[in-house]
Amino acid sequence: MSTGKTRLAATASELNSAAVRLLRGLRATDRTAGLTPARLSALSVLVFGGPCSLGQLAQAEDVAGPTMTRIVDGLVRLGLAERTPHPDGARLVVVSPTTEGERVMRAAQQARVDVIAAALRTMNPDQRRAIVAAGPALLELAARVRRS
Repeated sequence: MSTGKTRLAATASELNSAAVRLLRGLRATDRTAGLTPARLSALSVLVFGGPCSLGQLAQAEDVAGPTMTRIVDGLVRLGLAERTPHPDGARLVVVSPTTEGERVMRAAQQARVDVIAAALRTMNPDQRRAIVAAGPALLELAARVRRS
C-alpha cells in the first residue's frame, strides 16, 4: 500500500511540475494577446463560460470583488467586455465579452494550441501517443481538483 501512495505522490509532483512549466512556457504566447494575465484569464471565463455577474467572475478567478471590478474596467475600456443590467436587480450587472473580446480570446486560445501542437510534433511517437491517450484523464483530474 505504501508503494502505491508513494507512486501517487510522485506522479502528483510530476504533474504539478509539468503544469507549472507548461504555463510558464506559454507566457510569451499569451503576451501576444496584448492583455495582462489577469485580463486574459477573466476574458477566458467570459468567452468559454458565458456571461456572468461580477461576483461570479471574481469567484471563478479567486479574487476579491474590487480586484475584479478593476480587471473588468480594463476589459471594458479596451472594448473587450461590456456590462449590462442584471435581470435580478438594479445594482447588479452582467459582464459579457464583446465580439472583439471573443475574437481576441479565440486567437489567444489558438496561439496556445498551435504552440502545444508544435511541441507535441517534436516528441517521439511513444511519448506523443501517451500524452494523447492521457488527455481525457487529465481533463477529469482537473475537474476533480477544481471541485476539491
